[in-house]
Amino acid sequence: MANGSKLMERIRKNFSNMSKGQKRLAEYITTHYDRAAFLTAANLGKTVGLSESTVVRFAYALGYNGYPDLQKDIQEMVKQKLSTVERLELSADYLGNESILKKVLQTDIENIKLTMEEISERVFDTVVDEILKANRIYIIGLRSATSQAYFLGYYLNLILRNVNIVTLGLNDLFEQLLAAGKGDVVIGISFPRYTRNTVEAFKFAKELGATAIAITDSDLSPLGRIADHTLTAKSDMASFIDSFVAPLSVINSLIIAVGMKKKDKISKSLKVLEDVWENYNVFMAKKEKHNNY
Repeated sequence: MANGSKLMERIRKNFSNMSKGQKRLAEYITTHYDRAAFLTAANLGKTVGLSESTVVRFAYALGYNGYPDLQKDIQEMVKQKLSTVERLELSADYLGNESILKKVLQTDIENIKLTMEEISERVFDTVVDEILKANRIYIIGLRSATSQAYFLGYYLNLILRNVNIVTLGLNDLFEQLLAAGKGDVVIGISFPRYTRNTVEAFKFAKELGATAIAITDSDLSPLGRIADHTLTAKSDMASFIDSFVAPLSVINSLIIAVGMKKKDKISKSLKVLEDVWENYNVFMAKKEKHNNY
């Protein structure tokens, strides 16, 4: 059961025993969860005309460990049900009169902190081992996750030379995965609102025998429920876009971990590449940089 559904079930189960103030809170959250999701306990109480302590007691009455846990479930409802347009409208309430720059940076910092607390190092190490022993690696990330897929694919291919980035193009997604099988790895990247094509292609590759690795926000996400191994990262942002800072940090960590295991091979490859880059003037020379202010 999704977190939002659990919250509604808790409210229904406890509603008859609630105080008048708690019932007002329950009704407000049920009908205006998009507004409540990013309010502090104090602001939610003020909106409904109650004290902050009443809001906190309400969370405990529903069986949560505190208001932050209740708020997470409300936010899950927002992620699953709000359209991009609705999320854009929500941004105004979330940001208020605060500095957009500071608010967004602070949210990114919080997402990284939560990711550090919740991600499993054991799973991370297992994923690194699976990548290293794979015959071929297929990476699927569409729409807003495309940049993450290309970033991961570009650097893994420098190290391993066996990476295929599955894209929407001339060939159907499933055609690009037809050769996948036992001994291969498929890495799926998707965050709310989850892209159906990514989920279906990911499932198809697993059915062919590939080891399925998900980079997503939850073990219970559409990719997480399919995957053999799931790396979770927080992407919450009350806006029309999501925050991909934490997912990219996880991807960076993957690349570096694989690279350290293949350090000798990388060193040789990079020496060859440096000669190629220099011969074909891929990068600007130091003198050019200083002369072009």
